[in-house]
Amino acid sequence: MIKKREIIFVTVLIILNAVLIFLKNPYIKEGNYTYCKGEIISVDNAHLYQFGIIKQGDQIIEIKILSGKYKGNVYESDNQLIGKMDLDKYFQKGDIAYVEIMSNGKQEFAHAVDHYKTNYIMILFLVFAVILIFYSGWTGLKSLLSFSTTLLVIWKILLPLFLEGINPLFISFIIITVLTAIIVYLVAGFTKKGNVSFLGSVAGIIITIIISEIFQGPFKINGSVMPFSETLLYSGFSNLNLNKLFLASIFIASSGAVMDISMDISASMNEILIKKPDIGRKELIKSGFNVGKAVIGTMTTTLLLAYSGSYLTLLMSFMAQGVDTSAMINISYISSEILKTIVGSFGLILTAPLTAIIGGFIYKKRER
Repeated sequence: MIKKREIIFVTVLIILNAVLIFLKNPYIKEGNYTYCKGEIISVDNAHLYQFGIIKQGDQIIEIKILSGKYKGNVYESDNQLIGKMDLDKYFQKGDIAYVEIMSNGKQEFAHAVDHYKTNYIMILFLVFAVILIFYSGWTGLKSLLSFSTTLLVIWKILLPLFLEGINPLFISFIIITVLTAIIVYLVAGFTKKGNVSFLGSVAGIIITIIISEIFQGPFKINGSVMPFSETLLYSGFSNLNLNKLFLASIFIASSGAVMDISMDISASMNEILIKKPDIGRKELIKSGFNVGKAVIGTMTTTLLLAYSGSYLTLLMSFMAQGVDTSAMINISYISSEILKTIVGSFGLILTAPLTAIIGGFIYKKRER
């Protein structure tokens, strides 16, 4: 049966989501800019040159606007390719593009930002939402709400605060703690199970922060190893502390796995207590330890796979060049990922016993 408190909590989060959706991003550039969908109706590649698999030069494209106040207008635009496949966009006739139109009051200038993907993203998200709700019902709806809340809080609150130059470790800890509370209490309700999971998660996050602070110095990691970090500095945000941002990224990335472990152990201890109400505190904690051992065995590997998937091409590049393994692990890009993986796993390992101990004292407040 759905409790009244649960319905109120869900309603509050839906209102919060609505507020965040309409919350104005202070870093969105103001001016005479309009964004819309456009079709590429012609392409001139006369000034485009190919060197192996790399294309460089200019495409002259004609764009027919398909939406917005400029719908039906046709603009000619220059699409420059600089020879970087991760940044360049190559258009062909018939492609649908996301178009930026700038107006000075007398004339408009169109620029094709990239291929238009919004429809596909929305379809993918809707399919995900329908399957989740169909399979899990009310729990699935709450899971979807926690997903959207996390996404909006990170995009509309966490990232702008980072750009303001606020200490990344401090603000990340506050926001991740709030998100952890939202997610845990959505799943477990305002129960002892939720309390144990929340406190265990926070303890694991604190441990991860402490360990990452300790080992950043010996590893000599510079936050510039993160993609586009230098671009931020050159874009007028030279006040950013990239090292602190890097440390914040470690526990932000591992916080989800920390929540999983704490919830698994808390739920298991709760189930044990239901089946055996007269169990002693020490025995209950021991059971939590045993559950934790099994969960940790797979979760640390899960974290390794999650992290390694983001730098496969980097590893392949070094391997293809015949770089020695011992030399490879001392390169900043690789050692930074090693630090992320091990420190994140360290936090997971310690979350399990901490949650079991916290659970023992919350579930069994009095020991006979």
